[in-house]
Amino acid sequence: MKRTLAILVAALIMVTTIACSVSLNTPLAPSPSPAQVQATNAPIPTLAPPDPNLSQNEEHLVLLYQRVSPGVVSIGVLTAQGGGLGSGFVFDKQGHIVTNYHVVEQATDLEVDFPSGLKVRGKVIGTDIDSDLAVIKVEAPADALFPLPLGDDEKVKVGQTVVAIGNPFGLSGTMTIGIVSAKSRTLESFRQSSSGGTFTAGAIIQTDASINPGNSGGPLLNLQGEVIGINRAIRTTSSTADGEPVNSGIGFAISSGIVKRVVPVLISKGKYDYPYLGVSSREEISLMVQEALGLPSSIGAYITDVVPGGPADKAGLRGGSKPTSIPNLKAGGDLITAIDGHPVRVFGDLLSYLMVYKSPGDTVVLKILRDNTEKEVSVVLGKRP
Repeated sequence: MKRTLAILVAALIMVTTIACSVSLNTPLAPSPSPAQVQATNAPIPTLAPPDPNLSQNEEHLVLLYQRVSPGVVSIGVLTAQGGGLGSGFVFDKQGHIVTNYHVVEQATDLEVDFPSGLKVRGKVIGTDIDSDLAVIKVEAPADALFPLPLGDDEKVKVGQTVVAIGNPFGLSGTMTIGIVSAKSRTLESFRQSSSGGTFTAGAIIQTDASINPGNSGGPLLNLQGEVIGINRAIRTTSSTADGEPVNSGIGFAISSGIVKRVVPVLISKGKYDYPYLGVSSREEISLMVQEALGLPSSIGAYITDVVPGGPADKAGLRGGSKPTSIPNLKAGGDLITAIDGHPVRVFGDLLSYLMVYKSPGDTVVLKILRDNTEKEVSVVLGKRP
């Protein structure tokens, strides 16, 4: 990359040098004739009328911003290591602000800035390290609080237009636009497992709306002005001179289904308990993996490991145990193809269903494929340890 940039810079310098050389050594052109002057002063053509649909879309986005932006806040954080920035949005008229856990992690002081110019201190009253959510409480006049409505994540479709509003690089009130790129993605959570790894968070929306450091905790909205996600992370290989990651068109947001389920509990109890199945799985099954495992299909969540003594173990589910041609991949595990009648295409589908619809103590029915034979297994879910 550096060599390419150097070649590009050198090429630009060469072009500039040639351009300067030509301008210095080329004889002056003769004075233009009256006809040429008249042509130069000809009136500028008028623009064609704008496309009505384009104008309507533009006006819709303008009105959307005007209606929604009063409910989006900037969050300044002080920690023992220094300061940080994030975003959030007003959840209700009681002064609850929703943001990311990683925005307020280890905060010693919080400032919440409203678009109106109002600035108040905030206090963290609840955190969820699994989904990366946090709730801040502020004391602010009721007329300064503009709660944003939550949308239905089940109605979210890949390809639909979405808008992100937040505080990237400290530029408060920034609006960007994109589409929903995918649903049911997974990300690592902040909760450590007993084996030293991390648990996984599901029900993640992928978007290409521009999201950068400082957008964390801000809303991802549909064109009705409803919050369908909370911007959480980006995937990138580029960074600024200061080491800040740069948007690459792949961003991730916590779905509104998780927000609806978790935030009220964080407000009332300060924490939230997720259901626990006690299995590890590959995110997707490639054709080569399918063949190595001897599976008739690549659709489903393949169980690589079962936690001893966990809910899945007690229900008799099996992980892989037989060596295959692929290093560290073992055959013989169960393939989960449905949960409570809902198809499981990849592991993210299974995890998203559990996180959005189930609680510890609930019973789920898994359809599995074991030794090429279909069967159903009931599992009583535990609580994530």
